[in-house]
Amino acid sequence: MPRRRHILVTGASGGLGGALARHYAGCSGVGAVRLSLWGRDPGRLSALAEECRAAGALAEVRSLDITDIEAALAALVAEDEADPFDLALLCSGRGDIRASGERVEDARLVALLGALNFTAPAAMAAAIAARMAQRGHGGIVLVGSAAAFHALPFAAAYSGTKAGLARFAQALRLGVREHGVAVTLVSPGFIDTAAGRKVPGPKPLLMRPEKVAARIARAAARRQPHLVLPWPFVALRWFDRLLPSWVRDRVLLGLTPPER
Repeated sequence: MPRRRHILVTGASGGLGGALARHYAGCSGVGAVRLSLWGRDPGRLSALAEECRAAGALAEVRSLDITDIEAALAALVAEDEADPFDLALLCSGRGDIRASGERVEDARLVALLGALNFTAPAAMAAAIAARMAQRGHGGIVLVGSAAAFHALPFAAAYSGTKAGLARFAQALRLGVREHGVAVTLVSPGFIDTAAGRKVPGPKPLLMRPEKVAARIARAAARRQPHLVLPWPFVALRWFDRLLPSWVRDRVLLGLTPPER
């Protein structure tokens, strides 16, 4: 009998993490997958786990704040030792922007996003990558953002931390590739989630979480190094690179949401 796949999903109480959990629960066959669902909202996690179990998956939940990095790493190692992870989907993050009326983002917000969007997922990815490399197989997905490729003046912490995660993912991929471990960076545009709706401003090419989850799953299965979606954001990335700096600055300043 083939071994049941063990999949970790962080940020599972959020819109994209929940969609990924449902995707793997629904497409893997009864009893074919075990899901470790991590998130900050115990109520949402419990409801999600019930959905996944009804779809035929085994599902367990862990409510924790991954910015407590020592606790997160200890939990990661403990779960991996009990039943090794085949795939780790690291989806935790926040997309806060500069508060209305402020010139600069609050320093405490910058520190929080630094921990949540970069330090914690990078540390967890390093820890699980080392263990997967020792086993000779495994996959890691780091969810970044298309904002990583643009210096957004109203979201310096968000775009900056996602840029750091993107470079880390690329470097980690090269470091563990020869040991049988795949690292996929995902750089999505706007996703229609409850958290995303709270961020003001236009959201062109808005995507449904379930469609994004399906695309991520395909990219992970193909061991694809980088997934940018939707496709126009690939063109925007190159457009940003090719613009003269003074034109780029004017464009980026023009994207600032109106005062609320």
